[in-house]
Amino acid sequence: MRGVRAVVGLALGAGSVCAALVVLAVWGVARCGGPVVGVAAWERRRVAVLLGGDAAGADGVEPRRAAAYLWCRIPVGLLGGGALCLLAAGGGTVSVGLWRWLTGHEVDGMRPTWPIVGYFLVVGLLLLFLDLAGLAAVAEWERQLVRRFLGPDQLARMRRRIDELAATRAGIVEAVDAERRRIERDLHDGLQQRLVVVAMLLGRARRKDSAELYWQAQAEAEQAVEELRQVAWRVYPSSLDELGLREALTQDAEHCPVPVRLSGDLVRRPAQAVETAAYFTVREALTNAAKHAGAGRIDVEIGQESGVVRVSVRDDGRGGADPAGPGLAGLARRIRALDGRLTVESPPGGPTQVVAELPCG
Repeated sequence: MRGVRAVVGLALGAGSVCAALVVLAVWGVARCGGPVVGVAAWERRRVAVLLGGDAAGADGVEPRRAAAYLWCRIPVGLLGGGALCLLAAGGGTVSVGLWRWLTGHEVDGMRPTWPIVGYFLVVGLLLLFLDLAGLAAVAEWERQLVRRFLGPDQLARMRRRIDELAATRAGIVEAVDAERRRIERDLHDGLQQRLVVVAMLLGRARRKDSAELYWQAQAEAEQAVEELRQVAWRVYPSSLDELGLREALTQDAEHCPVPVRLSGDLVRRPAQAVETAAYFTVREALTNAAKHAGAGRIDVEIGQESGVVRVSVRDDGRGGADPAGPGLAGLARRIRALDGRLTVESPPGGPTQVVAELPCG
């Protein structure tokens, strides 16, 4: 389907050359930039939908930049149209020749002997490869022209980046505050209450000199130490620094109540912030799948290629995960702060897939 869309996009681009010439001629005489910008916007949508270009609109583009784009894409559009015509002519020639040979006729006085068939097969495949390579090059030129002339200028890119950084900073502050509140709840509702029980048991044991109460206090103290260890682990696992991402996730998978299949590994260790964000993404997804999704199986895949660390968590639960929930939203803010991207796909009925892509740094 991608190839079909590309062919349709190039064909429409070749056909729009005439419209571009007419609009440019009118704009050159009447100095009216509205139609030029309109045609440029249509061209950008064509490239975005059919050729995989930038999906942003062309609103706000200056008429002169739009005109420069249309002038520059005229030879590119004609080249794409020529390559498509050659492809169509070659396909028609091959079809007619095969039909004549299959019906017992000669083609230009030649019968389908093995040397002749082999020769035409090699030449035909070579020409097909060259034509397809030319079409791919034209599609890439179309995308580059859109980025060059219809994309945001340097000032607009800087403003957009400043807005992204400001939003990310605010999100990080909010995420840190939420994490502090969660730690405070863990300490207040769990560990603090258990330590109060220990103090009460010790007081009663001292007054009554009861060995049984001392044993109960010791058991409560040991449970408090375990809860403190769990709180510290939720804040930051020491195994991540000592063993790396895969080994830390292996330990989490062993403690998960749902069977987890872990695959893949990192070629090299990324920056600590990237590794930490990837780890907490997987752990949050495991927690959600085990507690809320009713999953029976979880697949975790980690990988690293082209300077990007990618972690994917997929479960067969009931779906319906909310990307705006406190857990996933906090992870998304942390990942955006690292110029990464978090994708959550969780239709009702499942399955749910959480994918985080982070630059290695």
